[in-house]
Amino acid sequence: MPERATDMSRREKSAKTVVAEEGRRGRTPERRVQREGQSRDASLGKAMHQMPGQPGGLAKRGGEAAARAGHDEAELARGAQTDCGADDLLGQALARENMAAAWRRVKANKGSAGVDGRTVQDTAVYLKTAWPDIRERVLAGSYRPEPVRRVSIPKPGGGQRELGIPTVVDRLVQQALLQVLQPIIDPGFSEHSHGFRPGRGAHGAVLKAQQYVRAGHEVVVDVDLERFFDCVNHDILMDRLAKRVADKRVLGLIRRYLRAGILVHGTIMEREEGTPQGGPLSPLLANVLLDEVDRELERRGHLFVRYADDCNVYVKSLRAGQRVLQAMRRCYAKLSLKVNETKTAVAPVWGRKFLGYCLRHGPRGQVKLAIAVQAQEKVRHRLREITKRNRGRSMDQIVREINGYVPGWKAYFRLAQTPSVLRKLDMWLRRRVRAIQLKQWKTGPRTYWALRRLGAGEHLATAVARNVGSWWRSSWPVGSVLNQAYFDRMGMPKFS
Repeated sequence: MPERATDMSRREKSAKTVVAEEGRRGRTPERRVQREGQSRDASLGKAMHQMPGQPGGLAKRGGEAAARAGHDEAELARGAQTDCGADDLLGQALARENMAAAWRRVKANKGSAGVDGRTVQDTAVYLKTAWPDIRERVLAGSYRPEPVRRVSIPKPGGGQRELGIPTVVDRLVQQALLQVLQPIIDPGFSEHSHGFRPGRGAHGAVLKAQQYVRAGHEVVVDVDLERFFDCVNHDILMDRLAKRVADKRVLGLIRRYLRAGILVHGTIMEREEGTPQGGPLSPLLANVLLDEVDRELERRGHLFVRYADDCNVYVKSLRAGQRVLQAMRRCYAKLSLKVNETKTAVAPVWGRKFLGYCLRHGPRGQVKLAIAVQAQEKVRHRLREITKRNRGRSMDQIVREINGYVPGWKAYFRLAQTPSVLRKLDMWLRRRVRAIQLKQWKTGPRTYWALRRLGAGEHLATAVARNVGSWWRSSWPVGSVLNQAYFDRMGMPKFS
């Protein structure tokens, strides 16, 4: 007992010593806990109002965190703190990690300014102070999207396509909603739908069409909808969406986006229907609406491919195709959508354009993918613009522009099984660039000596120098000098 009493006395004395030392330092145990709590609160407050740093700059922290790149968009969105449950989709959308990913996507897209005139860079500065208020209004249901700015762009086949450009803030909120809704909604879509879906794309749609034709379905029901994105019925769309999304705040926000006005020539027009192309949510909403037609086609056992509002059904006879088209007209009518009769057809599949490709007969009954004539005309038109001889641009600038266009085009059409088309495009493009080079040499003597330095013979150099001004005609014979190796040294890409 005396030993136990002595031990307890020692412990008591030790505890008093610790408290006394803390007191001398100005930190009682209770005060230390309080200070630690304040430190955490201050840290959280700093995250709520973090100023964006330079993109790609390293965060100044020790350990592993020091190697993490501190992106301004991540810091901007990290202020969106929320305590959300599994069913709180709006809270999940506004969570700071989701907002950081949404901002990165919006920034990478480099879209135009909306009706407020703020670019992506301007919006980053604006949101430093405005985001907490915007977020609270979105959560409270009092946020009202700005009208979209209408922009018309020419269609490849003639006419104008109308786009609606939301403000960067509205694109950010829509992108955040998309990132939460797509994983929930997308798995329920038909396997025949390929447009604007994760892990799917135009190449998968084209290959599936080729597979159907190889199986003997050589007649296509090619359906085109009339002004689809401008004619979507809001009530029907929201009814279909409500069957997939339970969060009423999300549904209310999406309806407000649908009803946001359109700024046309300085006047705001009310919108009663349509989901303008240009907003991140539009493709997902289109798939929600059109999935009903997909399910009906599946129920009837048809083979088809749909990419956004382009739907091709593959059958074995023209008569069967007409029956399918009548059924599809009825399905679309239930959704208040109208078939564009001038562009819709039931016809043999050969040569009909689908997503820039077409199908051709090959040897021994093969079905080959080819580049559609319309797509070939489009690439030539774009390259004519780049290689105009009166643009006053250096060869280096022209080659850079070609490099900014051709590799992407070539990647999209990599499935094409017609190498001769690509070789012809190469020959045509090289000749146009040769004509530019000849014009930039300007005078006869300069042209003569430039060709001689490149290895041209006396006769060729003299003949071309005497015909200064006939650049297109002279661009053919100088092909032996300004050849593929010459263009390779310039860094010009090839189609083939």
